Amino acid sequence: MPSAFFHTRRLQTRILAVYLGLLLVVQGTTYWVIHKAIDRNARQSVAESLSSGEALLLRLLHQQQDALQQATRALAEDDSLHTALTLAQPEGMLTALRSHREAVRASVTLLTTPAFVPLSQTEDSPGTALAMAALMPELLRPQQAQTTLMHKPPALRVARINGQIYQVAAMAAMAIPATVPPSTTAPAAWVLMATRIDTRLLQELHSLSGLDLALLTPPETGSRWQVQDATLPADSWPSLAQAWENGPRRGTLSQPTFHVADDEFSARALVLPDLQGRDVLRAVLMRSVDQAIAPYRELKLTLLGLSALGVLAFGVVGMLSARRITAPLRELSSSARQLGRGEYDSEVSSDFDGEIGELAQSFETMRQTIQAREGELRRLAWQDPLTELPNLEQFRRDLRQAVGRASQHGVPCAVLLLDMDRFKQVNDQLGHRFGDRLLRAVAQRLHDGLHDGAHGSHTPVLARLSGDEFGILLPGADAAAAWPVAQRILADFERPLVLDGHTVDLGAGIGIAASPAHGLDADTVLSRAELAMNAAKQQHAGTVSYHAGLDASASASLTLLGELRTAVDDSQLRLFLQPKVTLATGQVVGAEALVRWQHPERGVLSPIGFVPFAEQTGFVRLLTRWMIDEVARTAQALSQQGLAMKLAVNLSTRDLLDPELPPRLADAIARHQLAPDSLVLEITESAIMDDPERALHTLQRLRTMGVRLSIDDFGTGYSSLSYLKSLPVQELKMDRSFVMSMAADEHDAKIVQSTVELAHSLGLSVVAEGVENLATWELLQVLGCDEAQGHLIAKPMPARQFAAWVAAWQPPQLPPQPPQLPQSPHSAKLAASSA
Repeated sequence: MPSAFFHTRRLQTRILAVYLGLLLVVQGTTYWVIHKAIDRNARQSVAESLSSGEALLLRLLHQQQDALQQATRALAEDDSLHTALTLAQPEGMLTALRSHREAVRASVTLLTTPAFVPLSQTEDSPGTALAMAALMPELLRPQQAQTTLMHKPPALRVARINGQIYQVAAMAAMAIPATVPPSTTAPAAWVLMATRIDTRLLQELHSLSGLDLALLTPPETGSRWQVQDATLPADSWPSLAQAWENGPRRGTLSQPTFHVADDEFSARALVLPDLQGRDVLRAVLMRSVDQAIAPYRELKLTLLGLSALGVLAFGVVGMLSARRITAPLRELSSSARQLGRGEYDSEVSSDFDGEIGELAQSFETMRQTIQAREGELRRLAWQDPLTELPNLEQFRRDLRQAVGRASQHGVPCAVLLLDMDRFKQVNDQLGHRFGDRLLRAVAQRLHDGLHDGAHGSHTPVLARLSGDEFGILLPGADAAAAWPVAQRILADFERPLVLDGHTVDLGAGIGIAASPAHGLDADTVLSRAELAMNAAKQQHAGTVSYHAGLDASASASLTLLGELRTAVDDSQLRLFLQPKVTLATGQVVGAEALVRWQHPERGVLSPIGFVPFAEQTGFVRLLTRWMIDEVARTAQALSQQGLAMKLAVNLSTRDLLDPELPPRLADAIARHQLAPDSLVLEITESAIMDDPERALHTLQRLRTMGVRLSIDDFGTGYSSLSYLKSLPVQELKMDRSFVMSMAADEHDAKIVQSTVELAHSLGLSVVAEGVENLATWELLQVLGCDEAQGHLIAKPMPARQFAAWVAAWQPPQLPPQPPQLPQSPHSAKLAASSA
């Protein structure tokens, strides 16, 4: 599906997401606030119920204490007990105790002597009776009133006996009639009644308040908190004891929170001290927080349901609104996709309101503008505006179709590329406007000539490719059939054109390539036609048809350039030195540095094989940089061996015009710690004459550095003596073409003699290269030449062999008779007649 559809879908989704997101934030915030309020209210309700439960527990305990005291008083005043005491009847005593114990459901009833020795008890355990009898003195001591919620309640009297917690009450029993005042009669016995605080009390509190109650006894020595009794299930008692052991439990007004069996409880603890004030019982009232919150769960579920319905309703409304917003956008996106595909004929609908309607109207205006501009661009893209012929792109398009027919159906096609001669001179001399008119006239002549000739059933295509270059496509013709067409065009070009009173002689070079013979794709055929055209212009042949030799030379040049780039990086270049010696003494004073290429496949290549190509491509600068570094390093090595030599480096035209040459040379001299005059730079006259001002500026900078400068191949260039006298050079190097034959050719000898005399008169030294025989050596000595270089002395050798060669060098032995300058027969006759 188109990406614009997904864009509008994403916009609709984003709108819906914003709506729902805002609603969810509001609903979530509301739910969170309500949840917190419910939790807070529930916990507050729990706290209030615990507070009420504590008051209720105290009231129950006091009521039980009051009932116990009344039952004890009734027992102490019982006549049957008095009679039994008087008559010392144990059975009567026990019967009275049992009857009153049943009345208040007491756990223990005890009768002791005035000295607190047990007389009778309802408890079967003697230890319990003795322990209770021991409490009698403390029990009979007056108690301080405790502050409770009841009005002047009886004091709570709690005792811990044999691990059980009891409420106790004691009173004196008299053996005399009740009319006798007690203060005047000593007690005959003591009566004690005790009620165990146990499950009965807990269940009564639970049924009245709904609270859970646990009785915990504090740890004794070496023990832990123990649950004495509780309304919770017995299997949760260990968890309750552990939670109470770890949680806060100080003060009766505290409300700790802890977990028992994965249930959260809020609690309120009541401390019940014994008669000595010791903490013997902790009554913990508890309320489950989860149970307190449970009634509100239905409210929260209702809120969640309403929220879900709200989200659903809001989502439906939001989706409808988003569709209403995005539907026009989808329609505009569809129109934009049509514009993107180049379909400018469909009108953009603008039947929308508000800002979207304005946007649609802008789209329609843009469509009309683009449609008009597209037509103009299409015309400019495929047509040459000057000649109104097809341009290069249209020509390549037609050529691709023709080559396709040639490869699929065997229908050949031929391409003629034509480049005019001397068109640049016409532009320079008569102006570009005249040149444009000339191109239009040439295009018209070519058009007329092509359509006047017979080309079978196929119409030729004429195009202007660039500048003064035209292309002709001949569908259905091969290279042989294209040849006479090219000849007819050249014949037409022999007729001069007359424009604005100027007669222009036309000429052209035409290259021919055909498909499928010369290529199966348009670019290959076109490039090979261009190779043939360049060959036609270079050879002045008029017309050249493509052949494999043209491609091979171009391919070799490109391959050589790529390999030459890697030669420097892979250390394939080698430095060779050809010695220079002084003719007067035969001493070796220097050498010319030459480069050889140790090609991994072609072997050793001489400079003639790659240096000219490097000069054409500009790669010679990298070669010169390598030469300067290698020569400086070699000069340093020779100097360390005691050989102070002048090493010469050849500079090309590009090197001489390179502003980075002087600083690069200075850096090499400084790095290798050389004397500047140990380097000699050889410059050809043609290099100087290409741009004399820039060349002279560079030479002056080099001379200021102290480097020696030499004019190489002197006599073969085009420089004048006026330039020679202004150049900051120190030597001339005569070309080998004069030196090699000077011993046999009088004219060459005279040129060498004149050059030596001219150089010496200008204060320059002279170096002769091409010295290959002893006669030339001797003659140069006679003429006063300063230095010599050539095969007679030594051929170029690897730089590493140079020092050993210098050590073994011996100057040639000269004959006693000095040589004479060669004379022609005419010169000999003149000399004889003058004699």
